[in-house]
Amino acid sequence: MMKGKCLCEAVEYEITGSLGPIYNCHCSKCRRWHGSAFRTRASINKNQFEWLNGSKNLSSYKSSENVTKFFCKTCGSPLISTYENKPEILGIPLGGIEGITEANIEAHIFVGSKATWHKITDPVPQFENWPVSEDAVRKTNT
Repeated sequence: MMKGKCLCEAVEYEITGSLGPIYNCHCSKCRRWHGSAFRTRASINKNQFEWLNGSKNLSSYKSSENVTKFFCKTCGSPLISTYENKPEILGIPLGGIEGITEANIEAHIFVGSKATWHKITDPVPQFENWPVSEDAVRKTNT
């Protein structure tokens, strides 16, 4: 079990089970949302996630036709993303989660729009955009 919270600790959540695939997303929207060179995020099934406190303190922003971002309306911390084309999946930024014992980054995605000042120096596979499939990422990793 893992727990997470926002910066002001008004919003808390719990994740049961394992994290799904973990990616470093370098798209311009993730960079702006997180104020960093990239966003490290995992996918989980919606039924693995539960708000513990502060769900009334959530605000949301539809960042694209398919994606809605949820964040704390007090401190602005990014909390989850939902996807209209995959309603059973949540995107979770790893920065707010406590209790992660192991995180294997599967790929750098959207490196075609990465920050010009950031150099990727690890051996993790890189994709210009979203990979065709998660199987493509796994084949690159083997």
